[in-house]
Amino acid sequence: MSTRLARASTDPTTTAPSPTAPSPATPAPDVPAPDTPAPPSGTPQARATLAVTSAATAVTLMTYTAPMITLPDTAAALHTPLSAQAWLLNGTPLGLAAVLLVAGSLADDYGRRRIFLSGTVALGITTALSALAGSTWLFTLARLAQGAASAAILASSLGLLVHAFPAGAGRIRATGIWGAFVSGGIAAGPPVAGALTGAGPDGWRWAYAALGAAALAVAALAPRALTESRAARRGRPDLAGAATLGLALTALVAALTLGRDGWLRAPVAALLVAAAVLLAAFVAVEHRVRTPMLDLALLRRPLFLASTTGALFTGFSVIGLFSYLPTLLQHTLGLSVMGTAWLLVIWSGTSFVAALQARRLAGRVSARHQLAVGFALHAVAAVTMLGAASSGSWTRLLPGLLVSGAGSGLLNAALPLLSVESVPAERAAMGSGANNTARYVGSAAGVALMIAVSTSTDDLAHGANLAMTVSACLAVLAGVTVLLLRDRNRSPRQA
Repeated sequence: MSTRLARASTDPTTTAPSPTAPSPATPAPDVPAPDTPAPPSGTPQARATLAVTSAATAVTLMTYTAPMITLPDTAAALHTPLSAQAWLLNGTPLGLAAVLLVAGSLADDYGRRRIFLSGTVALGITTALSALAGSTWLFTLARLAQGAASAAILASSLGLLVHAFPAGAGRIRATGIWGAFVSGGIAAGPPVAGALTGAGPDGWRWAYAALGAAALAVAALAPRALTESRAARRGRPDLAGAATLGLALTALVAALTLGRDGWLRAPVAALLVAAAVLLAAFVAVEHRVRTPMLDLALLRRPLFLASTTGALFTGFSVIGLFSYLPTLLQHTLGLSVMGTAWLLVIWSGTSFVAALQARRLAGRVSARHQLAVGFALHAVAAVTMLGAASSGSWTRLLPGLLVSGAGSGLLNAALPLLSVESVPAERAAMGSGANNTARYVGSAAGVALMIAVSTSTDDLAHGANLAMTVSACLAVLAGVTVLLLRDRNRSPRQA
């Protein structure tokens, strides 16, 4: 166990509070820089922090969801074959997954405000650059850079909120609103991208240009709204860990992408072996470095495992399915770009409302149980959508979109709270980074898996049914797993 975690686990002033029953005696969950005390919850400064971090998160998720709608036009403009279209979708989640953990460590050690501002500026620039891409690989590289910038925003946002809102009702409300803006960004992205994509053959480029401008606007507003904070003890960036993890994830996603043409081929096997070796190297690096970007001792905490498992399967099952579903519906039901965009709005809009209302469950239903219910709802929804792709009518999808949206809202509300409450308080950004890394690792793998499954047959309607079945099974597995990962040291309601 590292010195940093050992100190946190033995010092009662750094014990993470319960996500469902916070104690008034629990101290502030952050150790800010000496000259920047935490603003009291409810002050204009705290509200400004919540507003700016939520807005940046929404823009981040809008850039993340844009390819779900623009994929057919982007692929046509860049002459991207079907076998490579997963890269158009996976650039950002892969960049997110590779950088989130190190971004969390940098935010904790060198300043969350500093990392947040760097991320928003970088997101604006790289999103605008993707509009200028002339080939599949240039577009993918721009999306990878967007993912790295998004990692800086997401990893530092929750750390800034933890600093601004001490443990209690204020933090529960703040993280609930932040989680709702995750859903809000997903909801707003498709219609914005769809409206601009429909403007002409180069409409998809205007979509990315507009989102880049939005990110830069948030960056311009952020400096005066945010207060700097960092952990008490600073360390060095874990570059070796970041490199081994990033390469491992790249090899894994490449294997899943190439697998659709045959899982027993030598290149696929070689990539899977490389991913396993690199992951083992990452674990070895994290054991040796003095300031790891992921303290492996956290894996002994059941609630941390529940948080990362829930995030992984949210990406693998939920985001993986809905990332490729719009393209499937355009081909099977003949829907327009805006038609599929509005279907996604039904799903993500329901998720936004559900995430906002989920804060009412605080103190009565633990975050872990909210995750289990969210996965159960998504599994039921995926089953109800079976056969919809061949039905000839989009209304056949409506019940499933509403039910899955409610489940997704519960997931988006519970995951950020559990991610910061399941780690020592001074490691809030590390907990956020680990949670979001797991989510986007799952997303990148899930997209590749759903494309592989749905295109494994010449009948895309049948392929859509296969993808929904796989998604439902993964959601059931996730729900059971998070229920089993109970912290034995807490009361049943707290765990």
